[in-house]
Order: sequence, then C-alpha cells, then structure tokens
Amino acid sequence: MNIIKNIKKNTIFLVLITLIVLFVVLKDDLPATIRAFQTMDIKFLLVACLFFAISVILKGYINYKIANNKEKFTLLEAIKHNWITQFFNGITPFSTGGQPLEVYMLTEHDFSVTKATNQTIQSFIFYQLALVICGTAAVIYNFFFHIFPKVKLLQKLVLLGFAINIGVVIVLLLISYSKIMMKKTSKIIIYISKKLKLKTSEEEIKKIIEDFYNGFQELKKRKNLLVMGISLNIASLLCLYMVPLWVFYSMGIFNSVTAINTITASAYVYVIGAFVPIPGASGGIEYGFTQFFGNFINSTQLAAVLLTWRFITYYMGIIIGAILFNTEKRSKI
Repeated sequence: MNIIKNIKKNTIFLVLITLIVLFVVLKDDLPATIRAFQTMDIKFLLVACLFFAISVILKGYINYKIANNKEKFTLLEAIKHNWITQFFNGITPFSTGGQPLEVYMLTEHDFSVTKATNQTIQSFIFYQLALVICGTAAVIYNFFFHIFPKVKLLQKLVLLGFAINIGVVIVLLLISYSKIMMKKTSKIIIYISKKLKLKTSEEEIKKIIEDFYNGFQELKKRKNLLVMGISLNIASLLCLYMVPLWVFYSMGIFNSVTAINTITASAYVYVIGAFVPIPGASGGIEYGFTQFFGNFINSTQLAAVLLTWRFITYYMGIIIGAILFNTEKRSKI
C-alpha cells in the first residue's frame, strides 16, 4: 500500500511542522506558559481526554452499525479501526489516509472491496452532513449573538472553509439524485480536474463518483441508519468541540467561556482547518484556535490551552492509532 510506504516521510514532515508551531506558540513567553501548565488540574484534563475518546468511539460504533455483520466485524474491532484511522488521517494532507486504510482493513475481515468501499463512503457521508449541520448552527448562533469580532481575514477563512464543506455536500447530493445527474457531475469534475492538471485519471474519478452513488443508494434503503449516522456524528463532533472547555477548567478558568461559545469557536476552528493542505491542518488550525479562543483569555493562558487541546485532539489520536496499528498482525496490514 502506498500509504504505508509513505508513513516515514509523512511522519518526518509532521515532526518538522510540529516544531515550527511549537516555536511560534512558545517564543514570546516560555516561562509563563510553563507555569500555566503547572497549574493545570489533572482531573479536568482526564475529562477532556474522555470526551475525545467518546468522540472516536461513537464514530467506531457508527461504522459497526453500517457493517451490520457481527460475525465478520465486532464493535471492538470497529472502534480499533477508527483509532487506527486517526493515525493515518493525522499524517496525511486533508485527512485522506484513513479511508483507503479502512477499506483495506475491512477486506481483511472478508468484506468484498465493493462492500468495504460503500461502508467507508457511507461513514464519510454521515460525517460530512453532520459537519455542515454543526457549522451552520455555529454561523447562525454567531450571527445573532456576535461572540467574535468582525475580523475580515477570519470572516474570509470561515466563509471559504464553510463554502468548501457545503460544496462537498452539494456534490454528494447531486451524485445521489440519479444516474443522469451522477454522469453530469462526473463530467464537470473531470473537466475541473483537467483544468487544474490533477494527476487523478478519468477512470479513477468515474469510479469514485460511482462508489458514492452506490453508497447513497444503499442508504436510501436504510433510512433509520441515515438518521442514526448523522445524529451520532453530531454527538461525536459536539464531544470533540467540548474538549477546550475542560482544558479551560483545568486551569481554573470557569467564567470566561461557556459551553455554547466553546462549541461555536471549535466549529469555526475545524471549518478553517478543512482547507489547509498540511497533515492535521497544522498551522492553520492553531491560528484559528488562537484567533477565536483568544477572545476569552489572555495570551499566556491561551498558549497552554492551545498546546494541551492540540495534544489531546490530534497527537494523542496519532499516538494511540500508531500503537494499535503496530500491534496488528502483519497478515492484516
């Protein structure tokens, strides 16, 4: 697998990006940031870790329900798969590494390539719809309550990220509508691909779009699964979005930020991260975090909160996923 061959290269690149981010975040007042770390209450940090773990477990449970085959795929295996995809998503641009790996791992459980692909696509559809729903709710909330200042750059970044996510959903809906719309959408995407001189071939694009179409057709037959998948993905995202609040609490900051403001700020941060073409959206997502959460606390506390949040929601997933990946039997990976 090409993804596996590129692990070392991507990991080295990720380490370099991490060192750059650490330098930028810590260069102004390292001693004060260290003191902020020392004041953190471990019990709130454990709750933050628990919320992140629940977020990952919920997505694993969704994949388990999509598979709908207890003999081939247990709940524990589904959760383990989702932790491993945290690792591969974390070290690849636009989080693209997890889906091919998930297909591969499912085939190791005796699912056909077609079935494994459909399952992975359905999981992606649920996640993308939930992401847009949460993002829309955040935009509406901020529109009425104005919790963030009107900074033009931030507005443009959020608008771009939101437009990209909405665009993905529109394309998915067009593909799912009918075979005629699927073919028309396919031609448009192939045309854009040629103009942008992308390496993906026409055959590959047609295959991907046909896979999405087939995945939607299956979902139309399992409407309860569609509702459950979107609902649990929203719950998963809300758990993820709540992590910063518990980090705030760990530093004794109880009044500066509310749960709803944390969820709104986090939704904005992840919307911005959606179009950063670097593993983990590194650089862009940290910038978004400082700009939105910087409205609630001072810069010294913010640096400590940022690094702690980033470790829990990104590096911890990579570490656990890497450990689980390396404990897999070689016949499987």
